Amino acid sequence: MTGSKVRVVVRARPTGKTDSENYKFDEGGSSVKIKSHNGGMEHFPVDQLIVNGTQEKVFDACTEDIIRACLEGYNGAILAYGQTGAGKTFTIAGGRSFLQRGIIPRTIGRIYQEVAARPENLITIRLSYVEIYNELMFDLLHRTPVKDQKGDLLVQEDAKGNVFVKGLSLLQAATEEQALNVYFQGDNQKAISEHTLNEASSRSHTVFTIYVESRSRVESSEKITSSKIHLVDLAGSERLKKTNSEGSTLKEAAYINKSLSYLEQVVVALANKQRDHVPYRQSRLTHFLKDSLGGNSKTTLIANIFPEARFVEETGSTLRFATRMMKVVNRPNVNIHLDNDLLLKKYERDIKDLRQELSMHDTLAGRGRVQYSDYTPDEVRALETKVTQYVEGESEHMEIISLKMVHESFSIMRKMIHALQKDLRERRVLIGGTGNNNAGNNNVGTNNATDSNGDGIILSSETGEPPQAEEGDVGVDDDATGGFGVGVAGGSNKPKTQENDVDGGIPGDEEISTPRKKSPKKKLQEIHVPDKQTSFKDWKERQGQSYEVKFQNLKQQLQNKRLKCKQIIQTLNQKKTNNR
Repeated sequence: MTGSKVRVVVRARPTGKTDSENYKFDEGGSSVKIKSHNGGMEHFPVDQLIVNGTQEKVFDACTEDIIRACLEGYNGAILAYGQTGAGKTFTIAGGRSFLQRGIIPRTIGRIYQEVAARPENLITIRLSYVEIYNELMFDLLHRTPVKDQKGDLLVQEDAKGNVFVKGLSLLQAATEEQALNVYFQGDNQKAISEHTLNEASSRSHTVFTIYVESRSRVESSEKITSSKIHLVDLAGSERLKKTNSEGSTLKEAAYINKSLSYLEQVVVALANKQRDHVPYRQSRLTHFLKDSLGGNSKTTLIANIFPEARFVEETGSTLRFATRMMKVVNRPNVNIHLDNDLLLKKYERDIKDLRQELSMHDTLAGRGRVQYSDYTPDEVRALETKVTQYVEGESEHMEIISLKMVHESFSIMRKMIHALQKDLRERRVLIGGTGNNNAGNNNVGTNNATDSNGDGIILSSETGEPPQAEEGDVGVDDDATGGFGVGVAGGSNKPKTQENDVDGGIPGDEEISTPRKKSPKKKLQEIHVPDKQTSFKDWKERQGQSYEVKFQNLKQQLQNKRLKCKQIIQTLNQKKTNNR
């Protein structure tokens, strides 16, 4: 984001009493000299000086670049500043004839010309018109007349720092004629008054704003470029002894001078690089123009002067303000955001198109129909049957045809494991699970855990949850990519020995006893429970040898299937990448 200094154009009002002794204009050198208090000449260099210039010349000098930038997504602002009667309202609004049109009607016309020259873009124009009178803010385009409004509109900022007025009317105008009608409708409600220097003096600050929103008809339509142009007619500063203001006009003048004083304080703070705080919130005018003063905007100040001998002091004050304004640096940037609703629709279209492409690719490759969308309940049940047959050994192979099938299969396996764990926990509750002596001291974090029917799922004898996995245990994450390794069953299975099979006790492969199979408590207490780890080791070497071999074979098959699954996924991803 590059800095852009505020551009200053000085416009001298045509007058038959121009004082060449106190004023020296150099249009070629863009500078003004006025007589100072000590008798010398004070020099004011500016960006451009216009003396006796036409409305068209002022428009070309001040607004052409800003209008083009606005259509590209940059914010813009044009401010007319100066003493009362110096020609600010004439510059911004214009006179009574067509040739005397001011910057606002000419800007409206030029923007609609630019819109017509860009048929590849869908451009929407909205308008707002605000009046700040006696530090109250009024909506000039609201259906309620200004005289019936409370003037309590508030300036706010959004999360990105963009300034807006809450509740302000934004009227859409499809044509230049509609836009001009909106402008004239608001302009008729402005507060004006007559005094010695101006028979139609503006007694308020007015800000006419043109909002431009553009999206491409050719490229991605969810990308929106937005911008705005503030066209500001500031009320004129005045010396009460020269305007002879009194009554309500005197009160208005006091508010105007106070507001302009706050504006000058903001400009002084922005021009001073050592200042950290800029007092934007001192007035509604400065807060509303925060974007235009040191913010995200390309700004031009038109300093209007009245080159007569009696106004040398006021002219000097105006030029000093303009010189300070030239030191203010703005940081304009293109305003682009995305329409979330349209973006979501685009993503849905893209997903649908990609699925169709994958289906076509599968058909050409002879793979048949591959499932890419979510599984239906019937498809989930069918897949559950396949997974169950594979896990129980009824099926030696389970063909993987899509990444979606991999995800669904793992989800089914997880549910099966959870169900098995729940079943084992319930069985432990039924058989008691509170061993004595050595068994009671090795419940958690050791190989003393509970296994049922040789399933290889081991639970903690106290918590009912899987124990902390050691190297080679069930559930060890032995895959670098975060896969689930089966591991080796721990030595915690109940030994299947003749000594344990007493009166419905705890046999190895037979039905587990329940509380319904009552045993004399005295007889259970007399049974000596051998060391679980030793018993399980003996069982594996004798009766359980065939189960151990089968378990190791299943473990190897699972590892092979996992490797094959990874290869399929890699191949699928590679094909997706090649098809983009």
